[in-house]
Amino acid sequence: MSAQQNSSLPVPLPSTIHYEVPLRILEQKTMKAIPIRGSQQQLVHELMVTLRKAVAQQKRLEETFEQAGLPIEHHWSVETIAGEKPSPPQ
Repeated sequence: MSAQQNSSLPVPLPSTIHYEVPLRILEQKTMKAIPIRGSQQQLVHELMVTLRKAVAQQKRLEETFEQAGLPIEHHWSVETIAGEKPSPPQ
Protein backbone atom coordinates (compact mmCIF):
# COMPACT_ATOMS: atom_id res chain seq x y z
CA MET A 1 0.00 0.00 0.00
CA SER A 2 1.44 3.35 -1.00
CA ALA A 3 1.43 6.52 1.09
CA GLN A 4 -1.20 7.95 -1.27
CA GLN A 5 -3.51 4.98 -0.58
CA ASN A 6 -2.77 5.04 3.16
CA SER A 7 -3.15 8.78 3.81
CA SER A 8 -5.60 8.35 6.71
CA LEU A 9 -3.00 6.66 8.91
CA PRO A 10 -0.67 8.99 10.80
CA VAL A 11 2.94 9.35 9.71
CA PRO A 12 5.21 8.03 12.50
CA LEU A 13 7.95 10.43 13.60
CA PRO A 14 10.26 10.35 16.61
CA SER A 15 9.18 12.37 19.60
CA THR A 16 11.26 15.52 19.95
CA ILE A 17 12.36 14.32 23.39
CA HIS A 18 14.73 12.02 21.51
CA TYR A 19 16.67 15.13 20.49
CA GLU A 20 16.14 17.20 23.62
CA VAL A 21 17.53 14.76 26.19
CA PRO A 22 20.92 14.17 24.52
CA LEU A 23 21.21 17.88 23.74
CA ARG A 24 20.64 18.80 27.38
CA ILE A 25 23.14 16.19 28.58
CA LEU A 26 25.75 17.51 26.15
CA GLU A 27 25.10 21.14 27.13
CA GLN A 28 24.76 20.75 30.88
CA LYS A 29 27.04 17.85 31.71
CA THR A 30 29.45 16.91 28.93
CA MET A 31 30.65 20.45 28.16
CA LYS A 32 31.37 21.05 31.85
CA ALA A 33 33.33 17.82 32.16
CA ILE A 34 35.85 18.39 29.35
CA PRO A 35 38.76 20.85 29.01
CA ILE A 36 37.96 24.30 27.63
CA ARG A 37 39.12 24.78 24.02
CA GLY A 38 40.02 21.12 23.68
CA SER A 39 39.41 19.10 20.54
CA GLN A 40 36.78 17.09 22.41
CA GLN A 41 34.87 20.29 23.19
CA GLN A 42 34.80 21.13 19.49
CA LEU A 43 33.44 17.66 18.68
CA VAL A 44 30.76 17.98 21.37
CA HIS A 45 29.81 21.40 20.01
CA GLU A 46 29.52 19.96 16.48
CA LEU A 47 27.27 17.19 17.79
CA MET A 48 25.06 19.75 19.54
CA VAL A 49 24.78 21.73 16.29
CA THR A 50 23.86 18.53 14.43
CA LEU A 51 21.11 17.71 16.95
CA ARG A 52 19.69 21.23 16.65
CA LYS A 53 19.70 20.90 12.86
CA ALA A 54 17.89 17.55 13.15
CA VAL A 55 15.16 19.15 15.28
CA ALA A 56 14.77 21.98 12.76
CA GLN A 57 14.62 19.52 9.85
CA GLN A 58 11.97 17.44 11.59
CA LYS A 59 9.89 20.56 12.25
CA ARG A 60 10.10 21.48 8.56
CA LEU A 61 9.10 17.93 7.63
CA GLU A 62 6.13 18.08 10.03
CA GLU A 63 5.05 21.37 8.45
CA THR A 64 5.06 19.80 4.98
CA PHE A 65 2.96 16.87 6.26
CA GLU A 66 0.49 19.30 7.86
CA GLN A 67 0.26 21.34 4.64
CA ALA A 68 -0.43 18.12 2.74
CA GLY A 69 -3.14 17.16 5.24
CA LEU A 70 -1.22 14.16 6.57
CA PRO A 71 -1.62 13.43 10.27
CA ILE A 72 1.53 12.95 12.38
CA GLU A 73 2.06 10.53 15.25
CA HIS A 74 5.06 11.04 17.54
CA HIS A 75 6.64 7.77 18.67
CA TRP A 76 8.64 7.11 21.82
CA SER A 77 10.09 3.82 20.57
CA VAL A 78 10.21 1.54 17.55
CA GLU A 79 7.98 -0.96 19.37
CA THR A 80 4.86 1.19 19.00
CA ILE A 81 2.21 -0.85 17.20
CA ALA A 82 0.73 0.72 14.06
CA GLY A 83 -2.46 2.57 14.90
CA GLU A 84 -1.80 2.35 18.65
CA LYS A 85 -1.62 5.65 20.49
CA PRO A 86 2.01 6.16 21.63
CA SER A 87 2.51 6.83 25.30
CA PRO A 88 5.48 8.36 27.12
CA PRO A 89 7.83 5.99 28.96
CA GLN A 90 7.22 5.54 32.67
